[in-house]
Amino acid sequence: MASVTMTVNGKSVSGEVEGRTLMSDFLRNDLRLTGTHVGCDTSQCGACVIHVNGEAVKACTMFAVEADGAEVATIEGQANADGSLNVIQQAFQDHHGLQCGFCTPGMVMSAAALLKENPTPTEREVREYLEGNICRCTGYHNIVKAIMAASGQDVSAIAAE
Repeated sequence: MASVTMTVNGKSVSGEVEGRTLMSDFLRNDLRLTGTHVGCDTSQCGACVIHVNGEAVKACTMFAVEADGAEVATIEGQANADGSLNVIQQAFQDHHGLQCGFCTPGMVMSAAALLKENPTPTEREVREYLEGNICRCTGYHNIVKAIMAASGQDVSAIAAE
């Protein structure tokens, strides 16, 4: 067993984990932050995207001990301080960027990383950035539209599909 201490969504947390405990399992099982979804355990789907020290990471590809001392952000920490949806979450709602919702936390976390890196991405850049995130419901069109809207771009000319 190993001791880990990290800051998750602005709060210091500690725990005892086996060396093989995945970050996704630590978040879900030990911290009860179940918004980080596990869809594949093989880094294919992107449902488990979190931010570690400001970088987007698939939580199923890292061990919890690797995050010892790190600053971690999950979907639970994305809302505004008053509990309202942040601009990305609101754009997903406004532009129907979700259906079943399983991929949504990973999509929102990926979108946040993209917009931090590239504040006004083109449609092509959004689609390329999301290549590591799988959605089986929406066909991506409205997800892309939501991300572009969250960046402040006018998406009124983009036709719904």
